[in-house]
Amino acid sequence: MKLVFLDAKTIGSDIDLSAFEDFGDVVYYDFTTPAEASARTRDADILIVNKTPINEETIGEASHLKLVCVTATGTNNLDKDYLANRGIAWRNVAGYSTESVAQHTFSMLFYLLEKMRYYDDYVKEGRYINDRIFTHFAEHFHELASMRVGIIGLGNIGRRVADIASCFGADVVYYSASGSPEQKGYHQVDFDTLLSTSDIISIHAPLTEKTEGLIDKTALRKMKSSAILLNLGRGPIVVEQDLADALKEGIIAAAGLDVLAQEPMAPDNPLFEIKDSRKLLITPHVAWAAVESRTRLMEIIYGQIKAFFPASSYSSTQI
Repeated sequence: MKLVFLDAKTIGSDIDLSAFEDFGDVVYYDFTTPAEASARTRDADILIVNKTPINEETIGEASHLKLVCVTATGTNNLDKDYLANRGIAWRNVAGYSTESVAQHTFSMLFYLLEKMRYYDDYVKEGRYINDRIFTHFAEHFHELASMRVGIIGLGNIGRRVADIASCFGADVVYYSASGSPEQKGYHQVDFDTLLSTSDIISIHAPLTEKTEGLIDKTALRKMKSSAILLNLGRGPIVVEQDLADALKEGIIAAAGLDVLAQEPMAPDNPLFEIKDSRKLLITPHVAWAAVESRTRLMEIIYGQIKAFFPASSYSSTQI
C-alpha cells in the first residue's frame, strides 16, 4: 500500500511518524495546495491530511484511494458526499487534545487575570531594584474563587475547563448554543445570563450556524466591563472588529484568543493594532499542540488505519 501525508508539517517535525511505514510506502509532503494535490494523491491508498481540501478536484485521479484520515476533529475540508459516492472511507479524531486545550485555557486566563506581562517587564526593566517596598501594587488582580466562569460549549474540553475552574472555587455556568438539555452536574443558563453575570467567558464550541458571529458588539456590550473573554473554539465565533472596538473602548477588560477567523493572522486584522498585553493575548493556534496531544493524535490514526485494513496486508508494530 501507499500512504501519503499531504501536510505533515501541521503535525510538527518533532513527532515520530516512522511507524506508519508498517503499512507500506510512505510519502511525506510538508504542505500541499489544491493544485498540487491531484498528482500527489494519484497512487495513494491512504491519505493523512489536516487542512488540504479533499474533493473531486484534489483526489479525482486517485483510483486506488480507500481511506482518508484527518489529523483533527473538524472535517470541513472533506467533501463527504463525493467520498461516499466513490466508496472512500474517512476518519477524524476527537478527544485527543482535551488536556492540552484545558491547560492552555488557564495559562491564558492567569496571564491576563494576574497581569503577568506587566510584572515580568517591571522586574526585567530594573524597576523592582529601586522600589521602596517589597510588594508592587500598581496593578491589581482578584481571586478566581470569587468569580463566575461562563463556558460556551460543554463538550469534552468545556467540561474539563469547568471542572478545573470549580477546583479553584469558581462558580461555573455554561450555555449551549445547540439547545441541548442540561448536562448532569453542570449549571446551564441562557445566553444573556451568561454574558451579564460571568467574570470570565471561555469559548469551547464548534463553528456552526448558531455559533458563527455569536460574540458580536451586542453580546460584548452585555458583558461586565471587568470581564475577560477567552476563545479556544473557532475564530469566526467572535466578530474580531467588534472585539477590537470593545477592548479599545473598555467595554470589556481583556481577551485571550488562540483562534482567529483567518489563520495565519491577516495583516489587516483589527486586533493586530492592540499592543497592550494587559488587554489582549493572542497565541497562534497552539492550545491543542502539547507534545503528548500530538503523539496521542497520531497513535489514534495509526490505530484507525490498522483497524480498517486486514492484518495480513502489512507487518504491524506499535507507534
